[in-house]
Parts: sequence; structure tokens; C-alpha cells
Amino acid sequence: MSGDAPNPVPGSVADGSEPLASDDSTAPIAVEQAQKQVDQQSMDQQSGDHQSVESTLPVDNEARLVQLEQEHSSLREEHETLSSQYMRIAADFDNFRKRQSRDQDDLRLQLKCTTLSEILPVVDNFERARQQLVPEGEEAQALHRSYQGLYKQLVDVLKQLGVAPMRVVGQVFDPTLHEAVLREPSDQHAEDVIVEELQRGYHLNGRVLRHALVKVSMGPGSGSQGAAPDSSQSVQDSVEDVHTAEESEQTGS
Repeated sequence: MSGDAPNPVPGSVADGSEPLASDDSTAPIAVEQAQKQVDQQSMDQQSGDHQSVESTLPVDNEARLVQLEQEHSSLREEHETLSSQYMRIAADFDNFRKRQSRDQDDLRLQLKCTTLSEILPVVDNFERARQQLVPEGEEAQALHRSYQGLYKQLVDVLKQLGVAPMRVVGQVFDPTLHEAVLREPSDQHAEDVIVEELQRGYHLNGRVLRHALVKVSMGPGSGSQGAAPDSSQSVQDSVEDVHTAEESEQTGS
């Protein structure tokens, strides 16, 4: 009949009997084996990744080392270049500083020589006036003493500035110090010995400020005695004319 109840399945609750028991002893083993397989696969994967990292690590370190060596070499070359440029610039600056200092010293010395050269003719006129003046009266002697004091003051100032007169009489002629204006035979002096000073020369701190005008001996028994005195006399006259002109100019001023 269609309305009859279905037959209960054996072993079900509806059957009224106890349900069939599952195999509890095989289930944990299967789970454990599955877990071991998963762990083994994970370990194999990690081992493969580790081996891959280890295989690529030496390559990366070597490339990095090569790159660092190249950078170090480049920096060292740049340092050497900059150091060389610095040393060259420092040497050029030091030479420039020395050259500037030397040029300034030369300029100061040149200006000093020029100024003192303008004063020396005044000293010459003082000396010539001192040799020519012979004071007789008391008033003339007082004036002469004042004149001598002024001359001494001028000479002291020149000494303080480093000016020193040359002593040339009896010395051997030196073209770097003397200028020979006259030459004449002499039985008392050897050849090329200065016998007379026509205009005093001066030094400035060891440097020639003005050459001395001198008369030089030709030695005894010269064969050109006839021509020498005439030319010597003419040159001496020229020097005396210059002195006379200077004295006239000083008197007129």
C-alpha cells in the first residue's frame, strides 16, 4: 500500500538498533600521514627557496664588491686630481705673493733712490761752499757755524736713510762703482788706480745710488802723454762748468 511506512534502514536509529561504529583506529593514521606529507612539502619548498637564495647571494655580493671597488677607484682618482690642483694653486698663489712683495720693495726702493738722487746735488753744493768759504770776522764765523750745522743735519738724515759716501782715492777702478772722466799718466800710481775724486759717489744700503766721477792713472811712461792731457783738461772743464752752473742756480734761487 502506498500509505505504508518505509522500512527502517538497518543500523539506523529508526531501526531501534545501535548505529554501526566507524573504524577509529585508521582515521588518526590517515590524518597523521596527511600532515607529514604537508610538512614534507613545506620543508622541501623552504629548502628550495633557501638553496635559491644561497645560489644568488654570492653573485650579488661579487657584483656589489666590483661596484664598490670601481667607486673607490673613481673617488681616489678624483681625490688625487683635486689634491694636485690644490697644490698647484697654492704654489701659484705663493709665487704671486712673493712677486708682489718683491715688486713693492723694488718700487719703494726706486722711489727712494729717485728722491735721494735729487737731494745729492744739494749736498754737493754744500760741500763746495764749505771748501770755498773762509770766514774771517766774528759774524762770518757765526754764519759759518750755522751753515755747518745745517750741513751736518742734512748728512745725518742721509745716514739714517742708509746713504753712505764712497771712498775712492787710491782704489782700483771698478766700472760698477766708478765712472772714469779723466785719464792721465802718473809716476806715483799704477795703471787703473784712482788718483782724484771729481764728484763723490754714494751707496744706498749696499746698492750704488750714484757712481763716482774719478780721474784714473794711466801708469808711468805712457806713450800717449801728448793727447791725454788735452782730452782730460776738456773733460775737467766740462765738469767744472756743470758745478758752476749748479752754484749759479742755487744762488739765483
